[in-house]
Amino acid sequence: MTTAAGAPVADNQNSITAGQHGPTLIQDFHLLEKLAHFNRERIPERIVHAKGTGAYGYFEVTNDEIANYTKADFLSEAGKRTDMFIRFSTVAGELGSADTVRDPRGFAVKFYTNEGNYDLVGNNTPIFFIRDAIKFPDFIHTQKRNPKTHLKDKDMVWDFWSLSPESLHQITYLHGDRGIPATFRHMNGYGSHTFKWVNKGGEAFWVKYHFISEQGVKGLEASLAEKVAGENPDYHIEDLHNAIENKDYPAWKLYVQIMPYEDAKTYKWDPFDVTKVWSKKDYPRIEVGRMVLNRNPENYFAEVEQAAFSPGQFVPGIEASPDKMLQGRLFAYSDAHRYRLGVNHHQIPVNRPKVEVNNYQRDGFMAVNGNGGDKPNYEPNSVNGPVEDPTAKIKPFDVYGEADSVPYDSDDHYTQAGDLYRLMSADEKDRLIQAFVDHMKPVTRDEIKLRQIGHFYKADPEWGERIAQGLGLQIPESVKS
Repeated sequence: MTTAAGAPVADNQNSITAGQHGPTLIQDFHLLEKLAHFNRERIPERIVHAKGTGAYGYFEVTNDEIANYTKADFLSEAGKRTDMFIRFSTVAGELGSADTVRDPRGFAVKFYTNEGNYDLVGNNTPIFFIRDAIKFPDFIHTQKRNPKTHLKDKDMVWDFWSLSPESLHQITYLHGDRGIPATFRHMNGYGSHTFKWVNKGGEAFWVKYHFISEQGVKGLEASLAEKVAGENPDYHIEDLHNAIENKDYPAWKLYVQIMPYEDAKTYKWDPFDVTKVWSKKDYPRIEVGRMVLNRNPENYFAEVEQAAFSPGQFVPGIEASPDKMLQGRLFAYSDAHRYRLGVNHHQIPVNRPKVEVNNYQRDGFMAVNGNGGDKPNYEPNSVNGPVEDPTAKIKPFDVYGEADSVPYDSDDHYTQAGDLYRLMSADEKDRLIQAFVDHMKPVTRDEIKLRQIGHFYKADPEWGERIAQGLGLQIPESVKS
């Protein structure tokens, strides 16, 4: 395995970080090359989250106490409202694909704050399939089309999942009752990653975001979803549009889990591993505010197709964590927009901040804002150009250890997935088993099925036995031992 220049690749599973828990290093050329090349593999639609819809609304803070945890101005006091735009999407399908497929849903929120735009780019699940961005292009390739047949290929899907046991927790969510949302309105949203909040006193906290649907959470039964996909492949897009047009405005309550900064060093799970959740018993959810969607876009292409979200767009008081998946996304999302929409995509109205933009970026395709006029395009300067604001500096954090391709220090991919299985009712388990069996039956190689069954068995023996039985296979004794 080599880079595009023919140099050997030493590690294709773990990106180079500053120590065990440090941030990803920009010197990891292989990671950057993979992500940059991946972002340029398709034109003009998004590679992932190609099909979706969006709406405008507002976010209103309901809890004054949140200001104790972050200095972000839009969260500073109860009653404060911020305009926002949201885009919902499927992940794996193309622009013409059906809405009601078993697939995670994108849940991307753009807050137009008075300190600039803040993007929270998440999904409708609190976890993800992988935990290092270096594996993301490979993962998405398996969800797309076989390069030979140009068909979706279950062998690719399950070969990758069975060789990436960290995916077990997420695929359990995906094949459960929430795997096919009834509508975009009837699903929760999550930031998924861990983020850092910093308050005015300089104290730092780790947080996870939970948007809880006020409409309730409802799923579609698989056979009904398949029927709807054939009859109305745009069902979810239509539903959201009609609800807002009829003034049945959907809403979500935002909660956060807050972890004291030092707890991250001793918590039983690595808090930056996006394949894991934090127990709500350990860190209860705290209400932050309420999001309401009350206006449809006037032009789909201009406002939805050209909407650009990046998890790297923070405001003072909200920062990144060392989550390796998040660290890769900080680069990859904006890079995708620079390729798809151009280097000046922030000038597109749906992406334009509500505040004045002052920087030294000039030229490039579609510079439509006057291109800085006669102002200087360099800094420092002595002609009163914009200067830095030291109050916006990030909270310093320690990095330690050797720079190396280092995996996460826990390979327990089974406890939380098994706990999720055991939380299910008997009927829920039946539907989960059937969904897995139906999805795995088309796999042509028994070795792939048995490898995945081994993961189910390690999470819960009953789970593994039932799926093996559904597929007409016997669990090897080596797995049981």
